[in-house]
Amino acid sequence: WGIKYIIIDLMHNIKIYFYIFLIMLSLERSVLGKNTHFNEGEKLFNQKKYSKSKFKFEQDIVFNPKNEKSYLYLAKIFNKQKNDELEEQNLNTVIMLDPQNEEAILLLALLKIKKSDYSGSEKLIDTFKKVCKVSCMRETEVRKKLEDLQPK
Repeated sequence: WGIKYIIIDLMHNIKIYFYIFLIMLSLERSVLGKNTHFNEGEKLFNQKKYSKSKFKFEQDIVFNPKNEKSYLYLAKIFNKQKNDELEEQNLNTVIMLDPQNEEAILLLALLKIKKSDYSGSEKLIDTFKKVCKVSCMRETEVRKKLEDLQPK
């Protein structure tokens, strides 16, 4: 009787360890998967393969919905495809996830200028001026574009 229970207990423990192993393996793949999708998307984007890169960034978002970089690349793709609505949605998502993202603020300001949304552009340019650390020189360029489009 004693040995039978020891074997049953051992089999039970092996089963538990096997399930833990499968869960860990699954988690490892999902963690590696999200980096892989983003990296592949970035590579395809740089090769100007926009529809393939779009798919990879969308896959990355499934695994990592808070990766603002994927949304930023999607916005750039929609810009290339002249889809202002989806570009704006993705830029807004980037800014929601990272309110200090200079590139997204700048791109959204340019899109607002394109749409003749002067007050929206002005607010974004002011925000950009407050948060910029890398591309601060572009604030003057964007402000000039805004002034050129405003009625005189």
